[in-house]
Amino acid sequence: MLLELDNLSVSYATRAGPVQAVDGVKLGIGENEVVGLAGESGCGKTTLIRSLLRLLPKGARVTADRLAWKGKDVQGMSDREFRRQIMWNEISLVPQSAQASLNPVYRVGDQVIEAIDEHASMSPAAARARVEELFDLVGLEPRLISAYPHEFSGGMRQRAMIAMALVLDPALVIMDEPTTGLDVLVQERIIRKIRELREKSGNSILLITHDISVIAEMSNRIAIMYAGEIMEVAPAIELFEEPVHPYTLGLKNAFPSIKQIGKPLISIPGSPPNLLNGVQGCPFAARCPFAVDQCRNERPPFSEIAPGHVAACHRAGEAKMMRTQAAEKETWQFSKSAA
Repeated sequence: MLLELDNLSVSYATRAGPVQAVDGVKLGIGENEVVGLAGESGCGKTTLIRSLLRLLPKGARVTADRLAWKGKDVQGMSDREFRRQIMWNEISLVPQSAQASLNPVYRVGDQVIEAIDEHASMSPAAARARVEELFDLVGLEPRLISAYPHEFSGGMRQRAMIAMALVLDPALVIMDEPTTGLDVLVQERIIRKIRELREKSGNSILLITHDISVIAEMSNRIAIMYAGEIMEVAPAIELFEEPVHPYTLGLKNAFPSIKQIGKPLISIPGSPPNLLNGVQGCPFAARCPFAVDQCRNERPPFSEIAPGHVAACHRAGEAKMMRTQAAEKETWQFSKSAA
């Protein structure tokens, strides 16, 4: 394993009390693997990756039983050591919204070279040659290293950020909503380019999105996150063919299928819970059509459904029944007033 997380939690101190943004996450990423992390906006995906990279604001508190990189627990490393040894050299980030990540008065190529200067020893000529090589690799003309961000389209900016993330050939690239704000055709080009780059480089990728269609065709494994917790983890094909957690079933209903053109999509009623002072029981219970009293009162443990497939649901043993009923729109009508 490259990255190992065990019981990782992140809370923010507020005047009203602590907000538990991430709660007890357990996840691993292996060599040459693509792991998708999906969940609706606000579920804690970005907070999770920012805690890994030590990019959270001062008011955040991070705890973990284990947070290891290549077998070494890095929690005891100082921020200076972490930034010099891990950040960018071993783990890099393609942040959400490339337009906001590039300095508008600074040439794009110079911004990529700056990442090299901060984390590696390389001559100016070698650094420029490396940037030109990466621009060509991500489908940008090398001459564009002298251009400014406003001269790039949204898709071109996203590819420039991918080039920056690859500049030191890290073992793990974290991509936070890499297709957000792009039209469908540009999204498809970005996804295709990410796939091509991975085939050439062999980097592992943590691909984060609220759109499960983005990770469906790229990921080896997929983790489903809700209200700061991991609900289910499974091999990608198994997650779509035999999902177990009701939240995963709900997400799948909202995913349009070319095999069922014209079939209305089924939305999940209600809203995510208030994370102030934590949540009792299963965080999805109020929106779940299969919830029983145990779900509302007790936190469900992870159950192993099959090798590599786990889910945090008290009724995991009834998955077949839930899959059948969750496909019916009437099943989700129960909580429109209650949720």
